Amino acid sequence: MDESTPFITVALCTHNHADRLARTLETLVDLNPPGRPWELLVIDNGSTDGTPALLARAEWHPAGVAVRVVREERLGLSNARNRALREARGEYLLFMDDDETPDPEWLCAYERAMEAFEPDALGGRIEVFFEDGVRPRWLQDELLGFLGKLDHGEARWLDAPGTPIFGGNFAFRRGVFDTIGDFDARLGRMGKANIGGEDTEIYRRLLAHGCRVRWVPQAIIHHRIQTPKLRRGYFLDLHFRQGRTEGSA
Repeated sequence: MDESTPFITVALCTHNHADRLARTLETLVDLNPPGRPWELLVIDNGSTDGTPALLARAEWHPAGVAVRVVREERLGLSNARNRALREARGEYLLFMDDDETPDPEWLCAYERAMEAFEPDALGGRIEVFFEDGVRPRWLQDELLGFLGKLDHGEARWLDAPGTPIFGGNFAFRRGVFDTIGDFDARLGRMGKANIGGEDTEIYRRLLAHGCRVRWVPQAIIHHRIQTPKLRRGYFLDLHFRQGRTEGSA
């Protein structure tokens, strides 16, 4: 690999979340640099708010990192991720969401696992951060998974359907998509419709093709939770949508 070619492409897909995105972009400057080059690829999925103007400014660019912004008009998170597959230059493609804060060692932890094990895919820990106040008393531990929390324990290989990797913090060897195919455009957030299920579906495809999936607990990302997501009705809607997604799988 040429020294100027990125080893990792970090892909951040966003749609009409300019306020959340601004904070996420600010946190990227705190990342400890990995040993090999990386690039940041932002996919603007048809945003109509202040996102395009925000992305047009250069002051949020991490120092020494190649940054590209690409607009994908076909609405839907899976369409945005599939665009990232075609635009990425790195050997590995690492996805994050627009309302997350990565741990400073996030990239370095992934790089170490990629170099040591050469997996087809990887997943990291997701912690929940309540940025608008304290955690409600009724929000029990078993509900945190609906907010993206994920922890499979110690580092290991994942080979069971019950240990998925989540879209807010997963990575793929770019060439693996030649084997398993693209993200299913029928699944995933689409505008205000949070259909979901695209990450667990592609994890099942990885297993079905015998791909090697590595769990990297040191690659931690924090999902920032806003007040609307703490309402009981939000969780009822999540339960309903999860049932529909699993029923159609």
